[in-house]
Amino acid sequence: MAAIVWLVAGILLAAAEMLTGDLTLLMLGSAALATAGVSGVFDPPLWVDAIVFGISALVLMLGVRPFLLRRFATPPPHQTNAAALPGKTAHVLEAVDGHGGRVKLDGEVWSARSFDPAEAYEVGATVYIMKIDGATAVVWKGP
Repeated sequence: MAAIVWLVAGILLAAAEMLTGDLTLLMLGSAALATAGVSGVFDPPLWVDAIVFGISALVLMLGVRPFLLRRFATPPPHQTNAAALPGKTAHVLEAVDGHGGRVKLDGEVWSARSFDPAEAYEVGATVYIMKIDGATAVVWKGP
């Protein structure tokens, strides 16, 4: 009977891990499954089950979990290419308005248009890249 309880607890904990993703519940579920195995084979008293669970949980939490976190943790994605440009500054090379213009951005010349079609930016102004629309930088002078 105790083996079935440990088995169900292990399966439920492992399933609940899908909601958290930090591998804690998976380690506890694995410890419960190990305890279910020991309980099913040897039929020990409950206090032995508790000791087996405690030792298994400690070994898994302190030994296996840190290794798995280092191995499978993904670093936050870095923006690259055009996705990395919004928020950067550019210098106006040709007057920019709602219809077009040119800016120098990170050493490259880009076609540009103003974020607010009613605004125009003169040569030499510093503007912020709001977004990239195709091959055109949409810029804004800022507040």
